[in-house]
Amino acid sequence: MRIGAIFPHLEIGDDPVIIRDWAQTAEGLGYSHILAYDHVLGAVHADRQPPLWGPYTEASAFHEPFVLFGYFAACTTRVGLATGILILPQRQTALVAKQAAEIDILSGGRLRLGIGTGWNYVEYESLGESFAGRGPRQEEQVEVLRRLWSEPVLDYRGKHHRIDRAGIKPLPGRRIPIWFGGFTEIAFRRAAALGDGFMFGSGHAQNVDALGRVRAALAAAGRDVSTFGTEAFVNYQSGEAAWRAEITELATLNVDYVSMRAMALRGQGDGLSSPREHIAALEKYWRVVGDLATG
Repeated sequence: MRIGAIFPHLEIGDDPVIIRDWAQTAEGLGYSHILAYDHVLGAVHADRQPPLWGPYTEASAFHEPFVLFGYFAACTTRVGLATGILILPQRQTALVAKQAAEIDILSGGRLRLGIGTGWNYVEYESLGESFAGRGPRQEEQVEVLRRLWSEPVLDYRGKHHRIDRAGIKPLPGRRIPIWFGGFTEIAFRRAAALGDGFMFGSGHAQNVDALGRVRAALAAAGRDVSTFGTEAFVNYQSGEAAWRAEITELATLNVDYVSMRAMALRGQGDGLSSPREHIAALEKYWRVVGDLATG
């Protein structure tokens, strides 16, 4: 079981020294990877039709993941870097390919690109992309990303993309893994058809249930479950008594990764009170579960 840590974007603040210290603490303790969420814009929820149902607003802080990972690539040496998840359809595909390739090159092959479709239609509109067509666009984006990473010159015409004999350079030295995230059956089926793995971002019981659904989708797609990666997010707020039990159960289910989330979810209170408490949370969690880590 590889144990990672979710970057606490809501509560970490914007002091680059604290951000560096958090990442270096995670690496020094033995966490296998750092996982970062993505939102470009936060939106006011009041007086929206249809309502915005997601948990983040205009007051929610998000560090841009590619820029953040460029910083982490320079101040760490080993720890993996995973987006969990990048809202891919609201971004320009060729630019994502370029940014992801650059992070992978500068970090020595440490990037894992987790993608999803998101929920914030205001964010899509502000970035000039269609919210209604985000699912089919994401499917085509996965193909285009992989081809841009592997072909020096690409001549591509699809429903959502036209690349006329052009390519990115430098190319990454490997096929960057693309993992999916989400909470719906269509997300599970897309991942089973196109992805290298899946990130489960709910509570423990919901993650276990979704794991079974993804594996059923993999079987229906004729894919080998053993070659498809899985990761479950686990909550620091679940309490010390649950920490080892959750990881132990996930290990018995052959889940490859867990990522500890110290930010408070809705209904869990205000979370930790200072950025330094997030560094202390890394240390406390590792003291309890670190011996369960296998890589």
